[in-house]
Amino acid sequence: MAKVGFYYHPDYLKHDTGDRHVERSDRLRYLTNHLLQSDVWHSLDHLRPSPGAKEWITKVHPERYIEMIQRRCSAGETVLDMGDTHVSKESYDVALLATGAVMEAVDNVLAKKHERAFCAVRPPGHHAETATVMGFCLLNNVAIGARYAQQKHGIERVAVVDWDVHHGNGTQEIFYEDPSVFYISLHQYPFYPGTGAADETGEGKGRGFTLNCPMKAGSTDKEYLEAFREKILPALHKFQPELLMISAGFDAHKDDPLANILLTEKSFAEMTKMVTEVAEKYCAGRIVSVLEGGYNLEALAQSVEEHVRQLM
Repeated sequence: MAKVGFYYHPDYLKHDTGDRHVERSDRLRYLTNHLLQSDVWHSLDHLRPSPGAKEWITKVHPERYIEMIQRRCSAGETVLDMGDTHVSKESYDVALLATGAVMEAVDNVLAKKHERAFCAVRPPGHHAETATVMGFCLLNNVAIGARYAQQKHGIERVAVVDWDVHHGNGTQEIFYEDPSVFYISLHQYPFYPGTGAADETGEGKGRGFTLNCPMKAGSTDKEYLEAFREKILPALHKFQPELLMISAGFDAHKDDPLANILLTEKSFAEMTKMVTEVAEKYCAGRIVSVLEGGYNLEALAQSVEEHVRQLM
């Protein structure tokens, strides 16, 4: 059984988006309570992260953007974009804790303290572009972790697999011209945020290092797993990553309220299994998985349980 680090901080609950917002603190409250009652909980190595250092966050986001988030949260603003990214006074500090979890997970996985890691964080990150707040996301947790692995630890090739039901426009934008980070996404399309067409493959030196697998509304386990086997696995084998990261959104579940994909927990387990097999071949098993979306509490909890079981 692989040793898996589970990164969580109770202060993630302090990012207050309001009781009616789908990305609310109940997501993590329900998720952790569910895992606590399973046999998975006691097999995990539980860690409480510290805030991420700004010197590493600025490798992805400019300082003026980070300071804008800090200033507007401190001032008591409650919405940072055109309407869906709600915040509270504590949200900036909580966002730093989310980045800290990913960086510590990278440290420990690369130091072989854990073979793999799951970061149960919020706010999510994959819609945050270089200097744009968007889609519930403030700082791009996975992108920061990938850059940190490269610049702190000398990792040359990072693959990011994103199976959130929404395209990770932020992660794509950050690495679109970069051949050292291979961004792979399968997502409902056409759908929010409007990006993620199959012909979006990167630019300049990064051409060919973005792979989008747009999925039609109504797609099931069968279509998703076919796309994974036929498109994503061959691309990963060709790239041969040294570290594999997952933007682990679970809102493609059939019971999720925000989308129209019909996956069951079994698909998340199977996709995780396939990714771990790639990691075993090229990365010495090293995976850092980071929570993104998932808004039906029961579906989210059960899907994360199956995901973590496969990481183990």
